Amino acid sequence: MPINPADSSVLGTLYGSDAARAIFDECTWFQNMLDVEAALARVQARLGIIPADAADAITAAARYENLDTAELAASVRNVGYPVVGVVKGLSRAAGAAGAWTHWGATTQDIMDTATVLQVKSGLTLIASELDAVIAGLARNAAEHRNTVMAGRTHLQHALPVTFGLKCATWLMPLLAHRERLNQLRPRVEVVQFGGAAGTLASLGAQGLPTMLGLAEELGLAAPAAPWHVCRDGLAEAVSFLGLICGSLSKIATDIILLCQNEVAEVFEPYVPGRGQSSTMPQKRNPIASEYILASSRAVHQLVPLMQSAMAQDHERATGPWQAEYLALPQAFVLTHGALAHARTIAEGMVVDAARMARNLDLTGGLIVAEAVMMGLAPHLGREPAHHVVKHACDVALAEGIRLADALMRDTEVTSRLDRPAIDAMTAPSAYLGATQAFIDRVLATV
Repeated sequence: MPINPADSSVLGTLYGSDAARAIFDECTWFQNMLDVEAALARVQARLGIIPADAADAITAAARYENLDTAELAASVRNVGYPVVGVVKGLSRAAGAAGAWTHWGATTQDIMDTATVLQVKSGLTLIASELDAVIAGLARNAAEHRNTVMAGRTHLQHALPVTFGLKCATWLMPLLAHRERLNQLRPRVEVVQFGGAAGTLASLGAQGLPTMLGLAEELGLAAPAAPWHVCRDGLAEAVSFLGLICGSLSKIATDIILLCQNEVAEVFEPYVPGRGQSSTMPQKRNPIASEYILASSRAVHQLVPLMQSAMAQDHERATGPWQAEYLALPQAFVLTHGALAHARTIAEGMVVDAARMARNLDLTGGLIVAEAVMMGLAPHLGREPAHHVVKHACDVALAEGIRLADALMRDTEVTSRLDRPAIDAMTAPSAYLGATQAFIDRVLATV
């Protein structure tokens, strides 16, 4: 029985993805360990350290099916690490050649490199889903670049914006994350091979060539020196996932606010039965956004665990290293699940432009008070113009009339502007500033 909902065959559909779970599954991790052992044997055979036929036999035997899981579990309970049991099972399956298994390696070499292989595949999965979210938001930014809506600060009407600009604002940090992803991969996808204390003393002069060969064999980078107690790469990877989740949380929060009945401007894609209530048939809850927020909050709790685990003692840690395995797989699974929900929103959101227009007019033109102030400033001066417009706003609010009507009562205004000029000045679509240029600049980076 799974303890974490992200691992559940039922609730896991909400908190993660089968693709991510397959990468970080325990069986995959053990197979990765076997792959590392087999790669090590092949490299050492080429260097003349072990016989070539031994490397062939070890490679052929390096299959998860050759491990006795009950025996492996008993070994882990006793030893505290899985590699002793993995090597025992592999050596037995390889027959006489098994004597050459794990030559010059240490437990952490195998576990760390197996984890890096998982992270490499996990980052590829994250990159693919991130690109899909980017594409969906970019399409909406372009499609709705002229869909005028109320911009809100402190949850109140501020100035007119367009929904295209809002989508571009959601999109911008995701583009930065894509760049971050490309930058961090060379720092994270690095082989681990240092032997008992990071010196590879057991291999003598062949230690460094073995490390370099193993990196090449596995398609990983080679570090300047073993990183047994330098955990910045894995910590950076999970911190990066936290950044993605933070940006997705912003999108989810906005969607939840925009789909309230009182606002009703943007909705998650409609699927019959999705987000329904067991008692209220009318409900269409923003379920994808809710699970983005839930998963993101969990990932944000895992980031400090990874960062605090960087305090590793001497040449092999007594606890911090082991703590990483509690955080890293879950962070990847939850982040990929959050991205999958975000993709659903980005590709299928329902936009009600007519409702946006009605909401924009809720305050009778007050949303463009700044535009009027800036229009009057050349005639009156900025401070006097501010006071005139503020008084007109107070009148409009007190009497429930439009801002333009309140302005027409002020001789300071009517002596300088006629009604058509005031109407033009209070048109929301005429006060969008550099909106189109900003959208273009974001889309140009896609």
